Amino acid sequence: MRYFDFKKSFRKNFNIQSLRKTLRLYKYVKPYWPEFSLGMLFLFISSLAGLAFPKLLGDLVDSSAQGHLMENINRLGLLLAAVLVGQAVFSYFRIVLFVNVTEKTLASLRQHIYNHLIRLPMKFFLNRRVGELGSRISSDISLLQETFTTTIAEFIRQIIVIVGGIALLLHTSAKLTVFMLAIFPVIMLIAYFFGRFIRRFSKQVQTQVAEANTIVEETLQGILNVKAFANEFFEMKRYRQKTLEAAATGMKSGKYRGAFSSFLIMGIFGAMVAVIWKGALLISTGEMSSAGELFSFIIYSGFIGGSVTGLAEVYTNIQKSMGATENLLEILDEPAEPITDSSQVAPEHHLGGQISFENVTFHYPSREDIHVLTDVSFQVEADQQVALVGPSGAGKSTIVSLLLRLYDPVGGHIAYDGKNSADIPLSALRAQMAVVPQDVFLFGGNIRENIAYGKPGATDDEIMEAARKANAWEFIQRFPQGLDTVVGERGIQLSGGQRQRIAIARAVLKDPRILILDEATSALDSESERLVQDALEKLMEGRTSIVIAHRLSTVRKADKIIVLDKGQIVEEGTHKELIGVAGGLYKNLSEMQFTH
Repeated sequence: MRYFDFKKSFRKNFNIQSLRKTLRLYKYVKPYWPEFSLGMLFLFISSLAGLAFPKLLGDLVDSSAQGHLMENINRLGLLLAAVLVGQAVFSYFRIVLFVNVTEKTLASLRQHIYNHLIRLPMKFFLNRRVGELGSRISSDISLLQETFTTTIAEFIRQIIVIVGGIALLLHTSAKLTVFMLAIFPVIMLIAYFFGRFIRRFSKQVQTQVAEANTIVEETLQGILNVKAFANEFFEMKRYRQKTLEAAATGMKSGKYRGAFSSFLIMGIFGAMVAVIWKGALLISTGEMSSAGELFSFIIYSGFIGGSVTGLAEVYTNIQKSMGATENLLEILDEPAEPITDSSQVAPEHHLGGQISFENVTFHYPSREDIHVLTDVSFQVEADQQVALVGPSGAGKSTIVSLLLRLYDPVGGHIAYDGKNSADIPLSALRAQMAVVPQDVFLFGGNIRENIAYGKPGATDDEIMEAARKANAWEFIQRFPQGLDTVVGERGIQLSGGQRQRIAIARAVLKDPRILILDEATSALDSESERLVQDALEKLMEGRTSIVIAHRLSTVRKADKIIVLDKGQIVEEGTHKELIGVAGGLYKNLSEMQFTH
């Protein structure tokens, strides 16, 4: 049999570091410390009141057995009733205060985690799924709710009961107390080992629930694809498998819980029988003065036994909360982007529109062995229209990501108006850019909200003017609800051309200094393309524009065309210059498009 190192196991499962991590979350309680402290005071008073019961009950038993005056019996009865009412009142206010503090604390924690999550750099999201992160904010924080509301209070209450109860037991009968305490280390030891198992299963269940939530999130976001590929049963099977895995783990955990509870019930009642037996012997030999004392002793023993049982449950819940805390702190420990309020850009950070790429090399954090860009250098003058063309995977979209500083180059640097991009505040830089992507993302609200996303707080007149410039007002006013028309999840209720024009209206409203068009017309029919292209031409006037295009017909008028292949610039010039390069990549791409 393998030797079990208890000390090592304890450090692994309930180490100071894990506890310290959990206590880190208590900084969110600090603003509500007066309410929390008052709740703790009420908890202390109600716990002490509970400890008075066994003593008073024992006195009551002795009074009746010894034929004391009725007045004395009535006085003890009234005193017990007063203690009971006092305990009920203090318990009520303690629960109300703790619930209030918990709700405020969790609201603050949710806000803090969401605010931190939304500020994390793009590299964080490369290996994370949306459903999993959503589950962290919902399920894991909900798990902490029980900890903040009841677990900590119960832990303190039971410690008071155990310490106070043992002190009173020793005062009543030292011999009987030593006999009774000989049983408890065994129960505590088993409680500890049980907690180890529960922690493992609880964290596993949380992970499996997060995976199941991810499936729900992804299938609902991609419901069009699910329907188009007739994969409803495939997704149902996938979700069923994940939920059954979580259920199986939960049921396995339940078996341990059931076995543990059964053992505790047997242990507690067995201990009480043993204590009564031993107490009866002590009374018979005169070492215990009365049946009332034994009665008090048994009730105190029951209180202590119940508290030890409760401590095991509390320990289990603390283990659960540690698992949830570790998941949340993993997110909070990720370094966030240094963003600031972008509504006001300082004059020294205003962009003129000139862009320089100087020997830029880049690879994605998740694929360090594959260079997406290698030694890329080019200049874009203010108000120029520059097109990026080349086969798929050439690095065009990566250049857009670098312009927005979603990632930073691993070699070389990017400059705006001669100033290194790293020296310009991130929010100030992005506030002066707008992107119109190929795959437009619209929020599930109405058209007004989606256009106003380019300038929160814009007036209806500004929104309507932006819509007109984007050739979107024509179809918007045909809707019965106009700007209040709900676009549906990801804009599913609008056509591709309509979504593109909403995105252009959003960019118009933002009035950027640098405009980025990422394949903005590649997925549209001829009529929609004409309307969108017309809107884009209006939008590009008087600002620096970076255009990524597969359809070379859309970039013939560009001031400069940069041709990329395998992460390097292979050609650069105007349409007229590049079309005359014999054997050139641009000429070959152009001939392939216009001869088919």
